[in-house]
Amino acid sequence: MRVSRLRHIPGIGVNVIGDAADAAMDPDMLRLENLDTDLRPPRITLEMTRSAVEDDTANSYLPFQGHRGLREATAAHVTRLSGVHYDPATECVSASGGLNALLNVLLATVEPGQEVVVCDPVYAGLVNRIRLVGGVPRHVRCTPSPAGWQVDPDELAAAVGQDTAAVLAMSPAMPTGALLGPSHWNALAPALERHDCWLIHNAAMERILFDDNRPAHPAAHPGLAERTLTVGSASKELRLIGWRVGWTVGPARILSDIALVGMTNVVCQVGIAQQAVAAALDAPTPTRTSPRPRASGSGAATSCCVSSTAIRSYPRTAAGPFFSTPSHWG
Repeated sequence: MRVSRLRHIPGIGVNVIGDAADAAMDPDMLRLENLDTDLRPPRITLEMTRSAVEDDTANSYLPFQGHRGLREATAAHVTRLSGVHYDPATECVSASGGLNALLNVLLATVEPGQEVVVCDPVYAGLVNRIRLVGGVPRHVRCTPSPAGWQVDPDELAAAVGQDTAAVLAMSPAMPTGALLGPSHWNALAPALERHDCWLIHNAAMERILFDDNRPAHPAAHPGLAERTLTVGSASKELRLIGWRVGWTVGPARILSDIALVGMTNVVCQVGIAQQAVAAALDAPTPTRTSPRPRASGSGAATSCCVSSTAIRSYPRTAAGPFFSTPSHWG
């Protein structure tokens, strides 16, 4: 019999689509369910990963919170984007991928029955993790427009109440590509202060932007610096899906709890991958923007991994990466 914590956690469909794509055995198929691109990982990560295979110190559980070099690189990376200085010794911990880091954060910040505010539509994997820790997703609608999906800042702030543990924000958002920025942080800051809540910033794609958009990190807001937990990953921005390296950066007063959860959960990260990811983060890779892509080609495998209270219509543009979704979610 299924235990109660899994009662409201469905799959996300990616594995079903992946199995079907594997069965097709078509090397020319673009595997969208696996976020396939024609971009190779940074060369330095490949070189350092090969070198680490021969390095006995990389074949280790320790240190549980991540190698010092990785924590220094991730803390510096978030500092560059937010303008807030973070101590790699006390305000940064690594994890086995971004979603492992996110689950650790939720376990350390959400009591059973508390709400976590998310924008809707939302990636189902985020909702599943909220439910797994006993949290209750509180959806705030994201509205399609000719300029892309939009979230009303006042509606987002109004969703924060006495039962709220955290706001889980992602910009660009999965699956819509919607951006959150200064207007949202201005609206959220007093609400989070009033109800003593966290802002969990899912930064998996924050530097992948179109046109002239630039990252707008919530910790840059003076009212949010002490309430923002940044969850990052090497998977999407650095094209290092298989390396399984993620991180959480935030105030020391909660990072010790997150580190404790991590040590109790997955324990440690991939040893041979950590220094390679650190090198990629330290490399001079300034934020670059590009024109919005046009849909083209054929034979793409897509997956239906969206959780939404209602999906009716879709804009044709997005400010950041977006995912194929059905025209109606029944």
